Amino acid sequence: MTRRNLQKLIHVGCRELGLDEETRRELQLVATGKVSQRDMDEADLRQVVEALKARGFRPEGGRHARAPRADLRLIHVLWRLLGEAGVLERPGRDGLNAFIRARFGASWGNVPIDVDALRDAGRINAVIRALRDWCERAGVEVER
Repeated sequence: MTRRNLQKLIHVGCRELGLDEETRRELQLVATGKVSQRDMDEADLRQVVEALKARGFRPEGGRHARAPRADLRLIHVLWRLLGEAGVLERPGRDGLNAFIRARFGASWGNVPIDVDALRDAGRINAVIRALRDWCERAGVEVER
């Protein structure tokens, strides 16, 4: 695994475990004696990954495949931003799917069990608009 991929894996692990930047840096210091990833070689980065695994991070399991379309990935990004802002009761994928069912179920008639099964561009855009509006109301910065 390349150095860059290890760095990405560390950031994914920290996000999944709910670790902020300060906590991540403390973890890195304990694991390697170095605070910054810039100062680490691949062996050091692997030690940080192992420290995350010891805290419960599962790099291979528990993750869904990347959404098949860019517009669906945008839905996931907006939902994540709302979760990071603390405005969601259920910040995970199941919460997103529940939101879509509650918000659009009556008007659509049928809602896919999972957001990534959406294929109709109009429906996808409706979800994106609803999430962007929510971000705006919550004061969450979103690039347009």
